[in-house]
Parts: sequence; structure tokens; C-alpha cells
Amino acid sequence: MPIVDRAGLGVAEELARFVENDVLPELGIAADGWWAGVADIFGRFAPENCALLAKRDALQATIDARYKAGEPVDEAFLREIGYLVPEPAPFKIGTENVDAEIATMAGPQLVVPILNARFVLNAANARWGSLYDALYGTDALDAPAARPGGYDEARGAAVVARAKAFLHEAIPGWREDTGLVAKGQGTKLFRHNGLHIELQFEPNHIGANDPDGLSDVVLESALTTICDLEDSIAAVDAADKVAAYTNWLGLMKGDLEETFEKGGRQLTRKLNPDRSYGDLTLPGRSLLFVRNVGHLMTTPAIHLADGSEAPEGILDAIMTSTIALYDLRGLGKFRNSRTGSAYIVKPKMHGPEECGFTNRLFDAVEDLLGLARHTIKVGVMDEERRTSANLAACIHAVKDRIVFINTGFLDRTGDEMHTAMHGGAMIPKAEMKTSAWIKAYEDRNVRIGLAHGLSGKAQIGKGMWAAPDRMADMMDQKIGHPMSGANTAWVPSPTAATLHAMHYHQVDVFARQKEIAGEAVPALDGLLTVPFAGGRNWMADEVARELDNNAQGILGYVVRWIDQGIGCSKVPDINDIGLMEDRATLRISSQHIANWLLHGVATRADVDAAFDRMAAKVDAQNAGDPLYRPMAGNPDSIALLAARALVFEGVTQPSGYTEPLLHAYRVRAKEKARAGAGAG
Repeated sequence: MPIVDRAGLGVAEELARFVENDVLPELGIAADGWWAGVADIFGRFAPENCALLAKRDALQATIDARYKAGEPVDEAFLREIGYLVPEPAPFKIGTENVDAEIATMAGPQLVVPILNARFVLNAANARWGSLYDALYGTDALDAPAARPGGYDEARGAAVVARAKAFLHEAIPGWREDTGLVAKGQGTKLFRHNGLHIELQFEPNHIGANDPDGLSDVVLESALTTICDLEDSIAAVDAADKVAAYTNWLGLMKGDLEETFEKGGRQLTRKLNPDRSYGDLTLPGRSLLFVRNVGHLMTTPAIHLADGSEAPEGILDAIMTSTIALYDLRGLGKFRNSRTGSAYIVKPKMHGPEECGFTNRLFDAVEDLLGLARHTIKVGVMDEERRTSANLAACIHAVKDRIVFINTGFLDRTGDEMHTAMHGGAMIPKAEMKTSAWIKAYEDRNVRIGLAHGLSGKAQIGKGMWAAPDRMADMMDQKIGHPMSGANTAWVPSPTAATLHAMHYHQVDVFARQKEIAGEAVPALDGLLTVPFAGGRNWMADEVARELDNNAQGILGYVVRWIDQGIGCSKVPDINDIGLMEDRATLRISSQHIANWLLHGVATRADVDAAFDRMAAKVDAQNAGDPLYRPMAGNPDSIALLAARALVFEGVTQPSGYTEPLLHAYRVRAKEKARAGAGAG
């Protein structure tokens, strides 16, 4: 791709054109000064970024050597090598100017791939959702499925009955207007546990046959949405990065639109306006975070003075914050933050030193943009072992800008396995969720957050429900997240957000936080209990089942990532159940097989056989996709080569991350596609 010089940086022409034509002019920012400031930030922070990655590698090498020597990797040893740091003195976070959706409200959160404009718009508009629609179209309703061929009146009646049962629990006086907040045209608005419930009355519509005239129950649903530049997208070059930044710009300006065909009709999605109820106006859209990438990867979109690629996370911080100026200055069609803050989620940080690096990087970006200190807020993903074990110190490192901590089972399990890779074989993946360290991890996260004053100032979040077609199971199980004291949790769709919102009416999360705030933080020893299988006597069929399960998951995800550039989608699992998958799923599956290979639970021949079996299965599962390229029996399949590399090179991948290999093989696939197009 053509490279142009900007303040000594080698900038992909496509990125330079986007910045100079689409971003800076309406902000009134001179390009030369901006690029000079950007070059200064890279000059200051890129070497430190590199040093932090070297420290990760050094700590891991020390732990690996200890395991290989047969010596214990216990708390004392981890403190000796600096993996564990001293606990900070008691403190409370000092974050200010936080929007209510984050600080004082409890409700669902969506994570959406920013490269898919339609999905992004759907997620942003999922602030409000029809309970009637969510119940009618999912198995969350305990009633016979709708008959095909149009509206099923029997199922519709069951929907209304279930919705009214919910209303009687949440706002018993809804018929008498007890607790009424406001009225609008054909609506009544109530508030319960901080969330709004809108009742719609359309006597000439579905409400005509209802004795109450009720035509729908609309719930305030996805309070917040994370627009993801990281695990759920495949962005490997400047063109991909510009496409991602373009969608973020459209969201901040409020003019993002997407036209598509559905049911033979052309439809256009755009951002919803605010909702008015007489003198009261409520936000019509989810409050938006943007998730930057972590510290690991570099990007060909920017080259430093020495010719090396620039750290991608630094570029994300600069670009997403600059674009957020449209909101901060009120230049967009709508307001995202009403308190003047920009919200960035920062994933995959290892320990407080890396959190401190992000804090100072955000300081520098604020200075570049002329923003007051701590305008840029940060969400810390608690998904790496060194962060979990030093969580209080991590929070302290960003204590005046933190608005979010969140647990993540998949990435956290991947790092758990990689950290102790040489210590022994791990238990099967399905057993991980009942292991001692997971319970300690989930409990410690909430209690440490509460101990340091996050309640009322920040989100304490929990992870994703991955099965979008299994809403009945979600309704049974995911109430555990608000019960744990978490004031948000991830869901896979706008429909799921509306259903999960019901849980926050059942549980007063902030009252629950007060109940558990005084409880002791679980001891560190539980968190440091590695899920080794010990002297387990492995049965051949058990090993084959586990390998098949992991290999199918790897192939089903990788083939879309490599061949089609799809970073998140509903992927059928080995039992043909659709699961929302992203790179975190890939990390745990590839690390698990790599661990079993290393310790002789499985042989290379066993893994090869599993890949062969599962390539055929995944091919069959995708037979209806005209863009799909079969893998079975195709030694030239770049996707199959990538999947195998993730396993057979898994032990040596940094922290067990999948990005380096995925990016390399996706670049190969794009080059092959371009070559094919040129030959044609």
C-alpha cells in the first residue's frame, strides 16, 4: 500500500487521507500539528510498549523454567519474581463525570463488531426493546412454538399473559398509574430499579383485543454497548483499520447508515432519536464505549522512524479519542456522553504496570487534543491472570479514570492454561467452569471492585451468554450475574438484552452490592490453584471427544476469520448449536489442545485425525454458504493451515494469543484473493 510521510512517520495513504479529509477539518484541527503530536506520542510510548511485552515474556520464561525444574510456582515464588506486587493502601476511585448508564444504573451490555455497520446500528438502537417481540420469537416463552404462516393468536395470548405477569411483579400499580413517571402520545412510562418501562396503547392495533388496550411493553434494555475494534473483528491492514474508524466516526457524528435487503425489500438503518414523554426526554440509544486493541499487536497502517510497525493499541487510542471529539464538542447529530466523557475499553493488560502505561498514554492523548485530564475514561478487562491476581493495584493505576472492570471466562482460561503450560496437563475444558480458580476469580472481581468504590461510579461486569438461540436457558441462569453484584453483563443480541433486562427488575443490584460490600475478598490461594488434571487416567474415547470438540470450534471460527474476514458470528458447535464466537473462544481451544500435546495426553496423530474429522463436519455445516471454501482434503486451505498452526505452535505463542498467527494467515488469504482477481 502507498506510504506517505507525516512528521517522520510512514503513514498508509488511506489512513492519512481519512484523517485529513474526513476527521480533522470539521474539528478545526490543523493536520500538521496533529501529526506532529501523534509522532511525539509514538516516540514516547512505543519503546515502553515494547519493553512491557518483553517483561511479559521474561516472566513467562521464568515460570516455565520453574515448572520444568519441578519446583512449586506458589505465591511466594510469584512475589519473588515480581509477578505479584504488594497490595496498595486502602483507596477509593476518584472517577468523575460518569454517565448514569455506567455509574448509577444496572442493565445489559452489548459487544458488537465495529466493522459491521448494520450490527453496530442494531446494537446502538437496542437501548429500548419490545418485550412482546422478544418473547414471541424465542424459547424464553414457556408456550408452544408459533405456528407457521403468519401471526399465531394462541402464542400471542401467551406473550401478553407473560408480559403482564412481569408488569404485576415490577410495577403492581401499572393499571392505576401508581408510580407513573410520564405520559406520552399513547404511552405510559414507569421506572423500576432505575430502568424505564414504557407501556404502549394502540386501540386500533394489537391492543384492540386487549381489555387493558395494551399493545406492547417496551423495556429499557442495552444501557451500554461496546463497539469492538478487538476480538470480534478481523482487521489486519490499513484498509481494515480505516473501515473500523469510519464506522466509529459515523456513530460519533450520528450519521452512520446502512442499507440492506431483507425479505425482498430495501431497508435503511440509522440511529434512533431520543424518546419524548411530554417534558421528559430520554436517550434513544445505548451509551457507546469503544474497545481498542491491547498492547501486543503492531499495525502496517503506521511505520515508525526506524521502519518498524507501530503499536496498534497506541494508534487506536489516538484515533478513537480524536473521533470522539465530535461528541465531546457537541458536533454530532446526537449526544453519546451527556457528562463530557469518552469511554475506551482496554483489553488484555497484564498487571498494574501495563494499566499505568495506558493511564499515561491517555494523558498524552488528552494533551494532544486539548482535553481536560481524565476526560478519556477506561474500562479494564480483567481477563489475564496477572491482572486478576493484582486487581486492586490495577484499579489503583487508573483510579481517576476507571469506569469498568469485567470478567471474561474464555480469555482468562486461555491465559490460565498458558501461564501454567509446562506444569502439567489441564482438566477438560467443560470442567473449567467448576474449578476452584474460576469461583475465586468471579468473586474476587466483584468484591475488590466494591472495596475500592466502584459502586455508583463504574460498572462491574460479567461475561457473555454465548448461545443466542437458547434464551430459556439464559433466563434461568444469567440472573446469577446481577445476583453476584455485577451491574452489567454481556448478551449476544438486542433481543437477549431485552430479556436479560427483566433480571435487573427482579434483582436490585445496588442493594445487592450493599449487602456484599462488607464481605471479605476471597483469599489469593484459590485464584492461584491451577486446574491441573493430576494423575488422571485418560480414556481414549474421552480424549477423542475433547479433541473433536476443540478442533471443531477452532475450525468453525478460523475458516470465517481467514477466508471471509468475519471476526464474530454465530458458529455451529459440534452439536450444531449456534454460539457467538470470537477470538477468546479460539484462544482457550487452541491452548487446551497444545497443552494436551505437550504432556502426552494426545499425540500429533490424534490431533491430525481430529482436524480431519472436524474439517469435514465444518464443511457440511457451511454447505449453504456460497462464499465458503471447503477445508477437508484441501492441503492448500489457508484456513486449515492457520487452525493447525494455532495448535501446533500454541506453546510458543505470546500468552497463548491467537492474533499473530491469525493476522499472518489472513494477510496471506487477502494476497491470494488479490492475485486471483488480478489473474482474472
